[in-house]
This record gives sequence, C-alpha cells and structure tokens, in this order.
Amino acid sequence: MERRIPLRSARAAIVYRELLSAILDHRLTPGTRLPEDEIGAVYGASRTIVRSALEALSHEGVVHIEPNRGAIVAQPTVAEARSVFEARQLIEPRVASAAAGRATPAQLEALSAEVEAEHQALHGGDHRRAIVLSGSFHIMIAEIASQPVFAGFVRELVARSSLIISLYWRRKEATCATPAHGALIAALAAGDAAGAAALMEAHIVDLLGGLDLVEHPAAPASLAKLLIADGPVREAGLPARSSLP
Repeated sequence: MERRIPLRSARAAIVYRELLSAILDHRLTPGTRLPEDEIGAVYGASRTIVRSALEALSHEGVVHIEPNRGAIVAQPTVAEARSVFEARQLIEPRVASAAAGRATPAQLEALSAEVEAEHQALHGGDHRRAIVLSGSFHIMIAEIASQPVFAGFVRELVARSSLIISLYWRRKEATCATPAHGALIAALAAGDAAGAAALMEAHIVDLLGGLDLVEHPAAPASLAKLLIADGPVREAGLPARSSLP
C-alpha cells in the first residue's frame, strides 16, 4: 500500500509495514488500542519511530489517533462501510476497463496465481489470508491499469475494506466470490474493457451485499500477543520482538 506521507526513517517504515500487516490480516481488529510504548517494546523501537508509523497509518485511514488518548485501529461505522464500498463501485470499474487494454500475459499469469493462492487459503480454512489475497488481487488490477492516482485510491479503499469485512462480513467463505475473479481475468485477457467494467461493478455490489451492516463491539486482546503471533501474511525482514537496526 503506497503511503501518502513520508515516514521519518527506514526503521519507522518497518514498524509501519508490520503494523499494517497485522491490521490487514486481522490480528489487530478494529477498536484495538495501539499504545506507543507497547509497540516500541515489541519491536525495540523508540516512541518517535512508532509515532511516525502510526501517523502514516492514520493518514491512510486504517488507524485513528484520538487527542489525549492515543491511537486505535479504525473502527468503521455502518455509514462509513457503505461509503467505502460505494467509492469502490465508482472507481474500480473504471480501473478494470483501463486494465483490459493493458494486461500483459505475465500480468495475467500473476493474477491467476493470486486467485489460486486465494482458493488454497479458502479451502484450507485460512479466511484471513484469503481476504488479504483478495484485496491484493484488486490492487494488482489497479497497477496494471497504469493509473497511479486511481491505484492509490484502490489501495486505501482495499485496506479500509479489510477492516470493514472483519466487522461486518456474514458469508461463511469470508472473502470475495472467487468465480468473479476468474471472470475478470478472462475479460482482461480478451481486452474486453466494457465487460471488465461491468463484471467489476457487479462484483463490488455483491461484496456490499455480503455485509451484515449492524454495529458489533470489538473484543479486548493483548496487543503484544497479537503482534508477535505468526499471522498468515508477514513482511519479510523483521521477526517479532527483534531490535530494529
């Protein structure tokens, strides 16, 4: 996910990636408090470094910083959930249309591999990983479209969608309808811009229909335990509890 604001150091970027990974794979659920000292203790980082990472996440909408109370993982309301998916419904069909005219064989192969990994995660019962891979699929299409502004919006909306799904998803498969992803790949391969746009719009509408838009409170949990757990998706290069270089 591209950052809209720069981080203060390479060490802050590592903490940013680790926290974002923990949020997107749902180890850190909406409403979880993110005390700077606890995060710093887990990663061996100063509060200044941690604060920089949290500010970047806040700017992207996945963390909320409350005055005099600190940071929490964003907890989207029902109204926000609808707004995020309505924004996706407006943007992503346009992106899919552009991608249909640009997708190379290598890019189509990468998309198919992503869908296969999503299938494997889903069939293996790893629903959190399936959600992350599903979001990655949408980001890949945005990158293929070669429209950086739209791609940035898609990355942000996908990150917010992951939080929304963790709160409001009601279907057992807990991920995108994978047949829709296969159909999208076929439309991209055929260069069918209108078909890709229509498929994407229907897909986003279906995702919104899979939400149980009723408010649910977040369960309390130990932050350190959540951060050091081996999640289904982790950035390479920084084991939990290590000191940052």
